[in-house]
Amino acid sequence: MTGQRTEATRPAVGVEERPEPPGLPDPLPEPAAADIRLETVLGALSDPLRLRIVRKLLLESEEFDHTCGWFGLDRPKSSLTHHFRALREAGVTRQRQYGLERRSQVRVADLNARFPGLLDLVAAWTPPDGD
Repeated sequence: MTGQRTEATRPAVGVEERPEPPGLPDPLPEPAAADIRLETVLGALSDPLRLRIVRKLLLESEEFDHTCGWFGLDRPKSSLTHHFRALREAGVTRQRQYGLERRSQVRVADLNARFPGLLDLVAAWTPPDGD
């Protein structure tokens, strides 16, 4: 059974990083994949709103990347900026600047390579009622 994946070991996260469309802006500053640290990622994901953001990107992503408005979060822009920056600086998401808007995507390949199973746990997490 060497090298074969069974149903029990197959990742639950079916979202792969989509191929980059041509002409993308460069990503905003982020850690290199080899520099992503588990304690920093877990710190970023310890906030329920950030955990919800990543989960939504994993389970409901419709495009290559998404604007803040796509998430439908009723929070002040300054608060959202803080949360998205925390995810990017931890290495969980990649952000690109398109004119006046920033778009985000989960760094699926990088996180799966560094911490196998972590994104499966995030995808399987069920938000508490009322959040």
